[in-house]
Amino acid sequence: MNWSSNWIVFALGSAFFAALTALLGKLGVAGLNSNLATLIRTVVILAVTAALISWRGEWQRPGAIGFSSWIYLVLSGVATGLSWLCYYRALQLGPVSKVAPVDKLSVVLAIMFGVLFLGETLTWPVAIGGLLIAAGSVVIIAF
Repeated sequence: MNWSSNWIVFALGSAFFAALTALLGKLGVAGLNSNLATLIRTVVILAVTAALISWRGEWQRPGAIGFSSWIYLVLSGVATGLSWLCYYRALQLGPVSKVAPVDKLSVVLAIMFGVLFLGETLTWPVAIGGLLIAAGSVVIIAF
């Protein structure tokens, strides 16, 4: 198995770091404006990503990036920013044990968007898994 190209390894890394994000974010927004906290987080992400790209020599000329890629990446950035602003405000107002799982309803929405907009096939395992995630979020919110 080639660990550097296995999507599961990176997906598990994403889940691990997202869990840390929830914990550390909850601690970080205590007594701080949640929007300012999001700005600080964003600056750190920018610095870390720029350092990684520099270290790996992956910089590209902006002109080499296609117009549609620019549009989708800008829109994705706007969506990410709005998601983070909502997430940090939710962490400030609610318990991390409820905010983080409800935030993961994004998985259910991503499944739906993949099927509706990207033509992905909805398999039984994916449908059942999505329903279980949704059900888990409802249980966490309700009780």
